[in-house]
Amino acid sequence: MSTAAGGRWGLLCLLCVTWLWVSAAQRSTPAPTGLSPGSPRLQFRLAGYPRKHNEGRVEVSYNQEWGTICDDDFTLANAHVLCRHLGFVAATGWTHSAKYGKGTGPIWLDNLSCTGSEKSIVECQSRGWGNSDCSHEEDAGVVCKDERVAGFVDSNVIETEQNQVEELRLRPVVSPARRPLPIMEGIVEVRRRSGWAQICDHNWDSRNSRVVCGMLGFPAERKVNRNFYKLYSERQELNYWLRSVVCTGSEAHLSMCTLEFYKSNTTGACQGGMPAVVSCVPGPLFAPASAQKKKRQQRQGQQRLRLRGGARPGEGRIEVLKNNEWGTVCDDRWDLVAASVACRELGFGSAKEALAGARMGQAMGQIHLTEVRCSGSEKSLWNCRYKNITQEDCKHSEDAGVRCNIPYMGYETTIRIVGGRTPFEGRLEVKRAGRWGTICSTSWGTSEAMVACRQLGLGYAMHAVTETWYWDAGNVTEMVLSGVKCTGQEMALSHCQQHSSPSCGKTGPRFAAGVICSETASDLLLHALLVQETAYIEDRPLHMLYCAAEENCLSSSARNANWPYGHRRLLRFSSQIHNHGRADFRPKAGRHSWVWHECHGHYHSMDVFTHYDLLTPNGTKVAEGHKASFCLEDTECDEAVGKRYECANFGEQGITVGCWDLYRHDIDCQWIDITDVKAGNYILQVVINPRQEVAESDFTNNAMKCNCKYDGHRVWVHNCHIGDALSEEASRRFEQYPGQLNNQIV
Repeated sequence: MSTAAGGRWGLLCLLCVTWLWVSAAQRSTPAPTGLSPGSPRLQFRLAGYPRKHNEGRVEVSYNQEWGTICDDDFTLANAHVLCRHLGFVAATGWTHSAKYGKGTGPIWLDNLSCTGSEKSIVECQSRGWGNSDCSHEEDAGVVCKDERVAGFVDSNVIETEQNQVEELRLRPVVSPARRPLPIMEGIVEVRRRSGWAQICDHNWDSRNSRVVCGMLGFPAERKVNRNFYKLYSERQELNYWLRSVVCTGSEAHLSMCTLEFYKSNTTGACQGGMPAVVSCVPGPLFAPASAQKKKRQQRQGQQRLRLRGGARPGEGRIEVLKNNEWGTVCDDRWDLVAASVACRELGFGSAKEALAGARMGQAMGQIHLTEVRCSGSEKSLWNCRYKNITQEDCKHSEDAGVRCNIPYMGYETTIRIVGGRTPFEGRLEVKRAGRWGTICSTSWGTSEAMVACRQLGLGYAMHAVTETWYWDAGNVTEMVLSGVKCTGQEMALSHCQQHSSPSCGKTGPRFAAGVICSETASDLLLHALLVQETAYIEDRPLHMLYCAAEENCLSSSARNANWPYGHRRLLRFSSQIHNHGRADFRPKAGRHSWVWHECHGHYHSMDVFTHYDLLTPNGTKVAEGHKASFCLEDTECDEAVGKRYECANFGEQGITVGCWDLYRHDIDCQWIDITDVKAGNYILQVVINPRQEVAESDFTNNAMKCNCKYDGHRVWVHNCHIGDALSEEASRRFEQYPGQLNNQIV
């Protein structure tokens, strides 16, 4: 070898050694943040039960071993990245606490933190592979948008088609024209990727039928004429997938039962058998009109369970009746079995979800039960084992709730929302006699908007919109519905009062009704005991009431008084108004339209925030007062909740979730003018947000009532309670209260 060639070879070797050393150094240096880019090839899948194909527990294969992800610090941004790994365009939600069941194997990732824009989970922050202090009770899940990434083909995605029951239906054999919804009887079919398949009825019994009916939203099953279906099935080409199903009847989902799957291309399946057939009994809310009245009459006087605070039928905070007073259930040991017992008792199917941590808002008052344990066969939640509550056991931040399965009614097929900036807002269109049209906005209010949002499946109503010219809604201009008047509890606008033929004073698309919906809402409650403790009478000189008179806080006879001489007799008390919902309470009007009151030196964000009434026992009003929202602000808050709203310096007004606004007894208009009231026994009533200008999750708890004795000189206020806190029997006794003969109130 020449000297020149040897020199070139030596230089080349030196460069190779240098490159290898740098490369090795780079490989041996861990990534300062995130997951190591050198991680082995990952695989992802959805697992667990009960679930649909686009949701489930997230499982990751790392080093050829499947494991889960902990829910600590989990966010929707994490879910977006994981759903894209799975071939979906985005995530719509995520779940915690092993909603889809506990996984097995290692917990690969903990404290995962993504921004949402990452192309791979390896770009996100975490504690590192396999470094976790979680248990499988904290397994995270995702709910992906049911839309696949265009052209997505990746063997990396393992969507566990293998032997998983997700969705069921009943296929009726009668003609569609003769079977109004809900479908209560038919052949049980299970969804597969390739279509629908049947279940062999070998060893099928009523316990299996009970589970199927529960999944479909029905509380019970009934016998069915198998011979009719056997003749029918003999003439059909069937595709069996399941067999040997054995349920105890307490399961919330068929996937929780023991069952076997037929292998692919099985010939001669279900020899001597036929498809499983089920017939279900609907609850009172979904029974045919002829049977609804009878079922409701049978339930009268027996109701000891109710739901509050939910946006959709079959969901809400669980409340139970004990000693004639409604109270909540603590979420300690609250599970799907107990939730299913509650759902069936209420006339729904089994539970889709057992909610903990006051997910449906907090109540006030009593917490009656804790550690409820059911076997699943009980007729009532009261038949389950439970512990009576003590003061130290629970707080209302632990109120239990449920989401129940309900029958499919197809209400969402006759309404749509168009033109909005988001899927939660827009102009409403309804289908009448096969054609789409708009709704007249005359008399359109919060109650009607609540029903529309419920029918659309979009949660609560934030605003009822009466002019929708700014929402471009296409070519639909005909008005097909008018005179809509709802209570707010209906499941569809078709259940509300309406004109037999459309008649609207304001025509044209500009005046079509619209809505803005939301998944969360506020919920205001008055501290009833504080009213009782602070009530008193004051004779206030007229010369100190000019501002109050300007704001109409005195009775009409005050106009004829000899101003500034004399006085007015006022029943005064404090009002402490809590927001126990899941969204801040904000005035409907923006700051630009608030009214400045020079006399009191403040802005009114709502003309009428509360009504104060003094009623006779038969309901006749003898005195009244009202309270504008002088200043909606966070006076105090629960521990760990920060104040957001204060009125100083033209600040934003509202009441934060977990906070309360206090109107002290000694401020103007915090009274009822009883100057003209005679001595006697009365009912003191306070109603918050009386015009329902601002949407709430529950308006049934906005009123508070007290017994009130006035002897012409003194007043005694007692038995104060939220309007819906008592049983029907106790409420009747309250209304028929004979009055006090003395001041010895027991």
